[in-house]
Amino acid sequence: MRSDIVPGAVFPNYELPDHTSTMRKLSELQGEDPMILTLARGHYCPKEHQQHQELAAFYPKIAVAYTKIATIATDDHHTLQEFRASVGAHWTFLSDQERTVQKDLDIREYTDPEHNPMIPHTLVLKPGLVIYSIYDGYWFWGRPSITDLWHDLRRVSSEVRPDWDLSAPGLRERWDAGDFAPFHGWNKRAGRLPRHSEGPRTLGPLDALGCGDTHNGRNCGRRAPWQTTGIRGS
Repeated sequence: MRSDIVPGAVFPNYELPDHTSTMRKLSELQGEDPMILTLARGHYCPKEHQQHQELAAFYPKIAVAYTKIATIATDDHHTLQEFRASVGAHWTFLSDQERTVQKDLDIREYTDPEHNPMIPHTLVLKPGLVIYSIYDGYWFWGRPSITDLWHDLRRVSSEVRPDWDLSAPGLRERWDAGDFAPFHGWNKRAGRLPRHSEGPRTLGPLDALGCGDTHNGRNCGRRAPWQTTGIRGS
């Protein structure tokens, strides 16, 4: 691995075709969230299947934790699609058939001249593609377990989420003052107070159809009367 690719450095913002042949930048895929990035040998390697099947099983937790994941492999387009489908992945796979990443990072696996893959690595990235941790997966036990990733992502999230601890000094005061900048989700709703902060409200016609309120930025989900009785409103 290139000597400047270390924790605290910014990972290169590669732009590669994804499994739908759409050009994607890593920064676009990451957005403002932590990200797991795997640099994979490809579809032919059983170790890659094992790791990515475990990640696929872990993916529902990754998704609800506002975390992103991406995989870069040296497979061609169709082989990349097969790789993604065979492990049950629901995240973006990127094709580096030209070995751009392999050459730029100096991670050619010279012990496998037949496939000429990358030396497998897994990285945990803070927002802005800032490297938090790097795992060399040439040997399988060098790859992170799900527990390793969970610990890394807990530490990263606690560093980058201002509202990680709602009891932190000043947070409640900022919320009560209508300053939602530190609060995930609410920071993108400038000027719009949550209903429970606006005081009491009168019932409207939509209340008969179920809860129109939002909690933590999402619909409440309480069922309307017709959803439980089978009688639909007009």
